[in-house]
Amino acid sequence: MYSSNCLKPLLIFPILATLCLLSSTTTSTAQPSTQCSEQFELMITNRSGKNKPKCQKLTTLNAEFGWTILKNKSIDVFFGAWLDNDEGWLAWGVNPGKRPQMIGTRAIIGIKNPNGSLIVNTYNITGGTKLGCQLLPTEFHDNDDVLFSNMKIFTNNTDLVVISATITLPSKYSILDLHHVWQVGDEADGNEPKKHPTALQNVDSTETINLDSGEGHSVGQHRRHLRTVHGILNIVGWGTLLPLGVIVARYFRKFPFESPYWFLVHIYIQTIGYTLGTIGWAIGLVLGHSSRYYTFRIHRILAIFIFTFTSLQMLALRLKPEAKDEYRKYWDMYHHFLGYALLALISVNIFQGIGIFKPDKTWKWAYIGVLGALASITLGFEIYTWVKFLRKKKKDKDTTKQAAGAQGGGGAPSAGGAPGGGGAPSAGGAPGGGGAPGGGGAPHSDDLLSPAGGPP
Repeated sequence: MYSSNCLKPLLIFPILATLCLLSSTTTSTAQPSTQCSEQFELMITNRSGKNKPKCQKLTTLNAEFGWTILKNKSIDVFFGAWLDNDEGWLAWGVNPGKRPQMIGTRAIIGIKNPNGSLIVNTYNITGGTKLGCQLLPTEFHDNDDVLFSNMKIFTNNTDLVVISATITLPSKYSILDLHHVWQVGDEADGNEPKKHPTALQNVDSTETINLDSGEGHSVGQHRRHLRTVHGILNIVGWGTLLPLGVIVARYFRKFPFESPYWFLVHIYIQTIGYTLGTIGWAIGLVLGHSSRYYTFRIHRILAIFIFTFTSLQMLALRLKPEAKDEYRKYWDMYHHFLGYALLALISVNIFQGIGIFKPDKTWKWAYIGVLGALASITLGFEIYTWVKFLRKKKKDKDTTKQAAGAQGGGGAPSAGGAPGGGGAPSAGGAPGGGGAPGGGGAPHSDDLLSPAGGPP
């Protein structure tokens, strides 16, 4: 047996190194690109006259925001988004509350109808809106409320639609700490926008912005960092290291490569993968708890199933039966089958998570690359295994024939043939009844997938 004490420092270092790397990666990539598209910048510059607006790309929905600060707390605002379908709407507004949120927002909403007409109105977003009540235009006249004037909606030859207005803020608003909210939807009925999608980007479309400096702080920024860490840990832990540990157990235990260190390396890789995956899973629980308005049921159920049964697999380190136990082979069958099933479910759930997060396509193609590399390694080892097995089988047959010929001795001794009355030994071929030693089956027939399997 291998001492578990020698594994501890080896396990701690790569786990800490991975977490430190994640911390530096998320810090360096936390700030998205704030540069507006040329089309949006050109459209708002042509409409704003002498003063060129400040402009930045918002954190979600591929939306863009421009503004010019005027006198008396008045601001010219421009908001643009891409409406790819014949019908849709876009909205931008401000909220006087303690944090940016949908309820309580005073908004300007532009609607694109199927007939090509464009409508823009002001709306008051209330708690009833969230419950599905009809949302109709509202006019604001109170001096203690946001006042909208000079509202416009325009587009160019593309699907980029821009709404603009001059807003006057009452004293309870501050341009240094302005809570603003934006949204995009796919359906409208006349001047009534219908419910928007509930994807993560739609839920995270809020920000607190300093209009003087242009710096913004999103309430969902911390959650986005956690999602990134959650995804990377699961891809590295569950989706890369666990399959790699399985490859070590399958091909380095006895056949085609026999290494005395296979078990140590196997446990080392599996334990690191399990630890990183468990940390990622725990972060997922935190994210799920903080998601009050949406849940991803399939992703959550698969994640719980994967964690539960992977933990059960890891218990094999201590609870597996001894090799001499009569029910060991049945335990091996269960252990191998569950290992294969978990690897398949892990891949499915990682793609589910990428589909929910909807990052750029780099994530998806990076994981496809990981799967391709693992598949190529497995295929290469499998081909080599079968080539070596077939050569060994042929060599064993040739050796058996030579031994049988030598034993026959070149004559017809006593009563018709080879000693023992019947030609070649043991009913026709290699020792053991038919091929390679051990019964002639496929290579490593008792060395199937063995996550956390014991030493030989």
